[in-house]
Amino acid sequence: MVTFPGSTSGTVWAVPESLRTLGRRLATELRGSPAADIVESCLTNTWTTSMSWGTESSEVPEVFVRTGDIPAMWLRDSTAQVRPYLALATDPAVGDVLAGVSRRQIRCVLQDPYANAFNDGPTGAHGEPGDRPAPGAWVWERKYELDSLCAPLQLAYAIRRASGREDHLDDAFHRAAWTIVRMWRAEQSHADSPYRFIRPSGPFAGDSLPQEGRGAGVRRNGMTWSGFRPSDDRCRHGYLVPANALASATLHGLAELASSALRDAELAQESRRLAAEIDAGILADAVVEAGGTAVLAYEVDGLGAVLLGDDANLPSLLSLPLSGWCTAEDPLYQATRTLVLSPSNPSFFSGRHASGVGSAHTPDGHVWPLALATAGLTGDENAAAQALETLAATTAGTGLMHESFHVDDPGRYTRDWFGWANAMFCELALDLCGGGVRELFPVHPRTLPTAPTAVGGPA
Repeated sequence: MVTFPGSTSGTVWAVPESLRTLGRRLATELRGSPAADIVESCLTNTWTTSMSWGTESSEVPEVFVRTGDIPAMWLRDSTAQVRPYLALATDPAVGDVLAGVSRRQIRCVLQDPYANAFNDGPTGAHGEPGDRPAPGAWVWERKYELDSLCAPLQLAYAIRRASGREDHLDDAFHRAAWTIVRMWRAEQSHADSPYRFIRPSGPFAGDSLPQEGRGAGVRRNGMTWSGFRPSDDRCRHGYLVPANALASATLHGLAELASSALRDAELAQESRRLAAEIDAGILADAVVEAGGTAVLAYEVDGLGAVLLGDDANLPSLLSLPLSGWCTAEDPLYQATRTLVLSPSNPSFFSGRHASGVGSAHTPDGHVWPLALATAGLTGDENAAAQALETLAATTAGTGLMHESFHVDDPGRYTRDWFGWANAMFCELALDLCGGGVRELFPVHPRTLPTAPTAVGGPA
């Protein structure tokens, strides 16, 4: 075990030489692009500003990763924030940190699998103190987001693929994996779920789920329910399609881990069975017609209601190839992508400085660097290069990515400090320079078949 950088929570971590070398290499390869001037600072941002020794940890090291300007750790964000570091996972100074992040994520899942964001220990801090039911002391916020539970499984899988190590795939991971699979199975029948979320007061009281916190009704169709989107906004309909697609690919990755490192044939079989049921639900209810073309909806309820469009936060419909559910060349994906990157998507905005996908989470006219990077990572090389140029040119002089910015004025942005966006910018740069990490994550073992005839329409 290497000596970790920093010794107490809040200490600025020294950047390992391998990470400095990678940053310099990217800057050199991007010479002549505005991205060259900021890629090193974006690459080291999470390492030097957001990581700390996890308090209340066990005998093995755990690493807490704050999302940025909010002092909490999101399961989804923390996985995204460290994805670029997987390129250096064979360096013990980096690999041990990645394993520490994985262990802390697993601890969080075992604390409360319905929660999306956690404190560094049982501090009792909450994003909104009046939420009902009251979150536990470890929990910052208890919005159930299907993709949040994909994140720790995805990171654990990628660490093994990148480094060959398995010490993070311990008994706690095994228990957490079963917890996740059983909960996803239970949420296929959400009417019987114990989950509720009510936010009775404050500026975000609209986050409360309808029907006394249960959420709008759904019909069982094989997909698994989610209360909230990766933007932390509530779902209009209970089956969030890109999150279900990510869960399906993740389950295939878990089956691989279960068969090998965990030696649990039952978990492998159950993971594959659940993935097949989720896929069947997607293809049965989420493939709809728009403009005479079959596309994927963003949300459905299995009762006929359909939400067309997309959101900047990942997983998204735009990010399906990154989620491992289909290839970028798949006809259904291509048709969906065309809709997402057009005015037919209510969250698409175009202006003088950028065109791309925004979110109901931020003001109209704002696009997200996450979505711009995703469009580049799922497009051809020219699209990737253009996305990187746009991102580097719209930081408003800060040299770092923001949550969102206005398409006509990059100086109008939200969130000064957002680690996920910095990491996505770096992943795009790595991909362009031949050092991408996407191949480390689970991929669905089939190519999506030709889309069936659309069975629904927008509601």
